[in-house]
Order: sequence, then structure tokens, then C-alpha cells
Amino acid sequence: TSLADGLAEVVGADVLHLEDLYPGWHGLDATPALVRTGVLDRIATDAIGEVHRWDWEADRPGPLLHVPPTPLLILDGVGSGAASIRPFLSVLLWVEAPLHDRKRRALARDGGAYEPFWDTWAAQEARHFAAEQTRAHADLIIDTGD
Repeated sequence: TSLADGLAEVVGADVLHLEDLYPGWHGLDATPALVRTGVLDRIATDAIGEVHRWDWEADRPGPLLHVPPTPLLILDGVGSGAASIRPFLSVLLWVEAPLHDRKRRALARDGGAYEPFWDTWAAQEARHFAAEQTRAHADLIIDTGD
């Protein structure tokens, strides 16, 4: 997220953080389709993208997020390099770190909210990346390990 936000500032892009959209802790598999049909298909035709934010506290869909067409949109998060999304991408960055670094950073950032769901989310990520082969399709691999 820090990389996406910093890059957006440098190049003047908008950022769509997928963590705002995941439909709950078990929703990774559904996210690429939500992003493609709700946002990317629409902004590609100069329409406004629409997708519901996820209300993490209530564990249900939240308010509608409107994404206007923009010359440059950065997608940030797991699922943003899925095969169904790749036709819309100009560049795919893969950011990696050892599992223990990722877990430490996530828990430091999100505290107790993430901890009970770490194993559930990590298992979804592993399945997703194995099926999608995201790393193999990356244009640039960035190692952020400590």
C-alpha cells in the first residue's frame, strides 16, 4: 500500500486499494471479478466504475465506491494481477517479502483485527497465486524483505 501510494504521488495516478473491496476475510476469490466488471470494464468505456466497499466492522457490503475514468489507475492488493484483470494492465509489479516479515508487518499495521484471520487469508493467497501464476506474469519483482 505504501508503494502504491508513493508511486501514485510521483506519477499523478489514482489508486484503487483492493482491501477496501474484498468481500470479507473469505472473499479473495470473488474480488478480481468485482474489480473487472464493476470498475475496469466500465472505465475502459469512459463510464464511471461502481463497486461496493466492504464494511469490515459490520461484515457486509458497505457504500458504493465510484471510480471515474482516469488516465492512470494503480490497483493495489492481492488479486490485482489476476488473469481476468491482466488485459487492462500496462505493468504488473510483484512485491514480495518472506512470510514472517509479511505477517509481522500486517499485524503491526492492523493489530488485533487481522491476527485471528491471518491463516485464513494466507491460505487464500497461496491458492490464488498458485492458480493465477501472478509472479510469473510480473514485469518487475520487488523484494521488500528485511
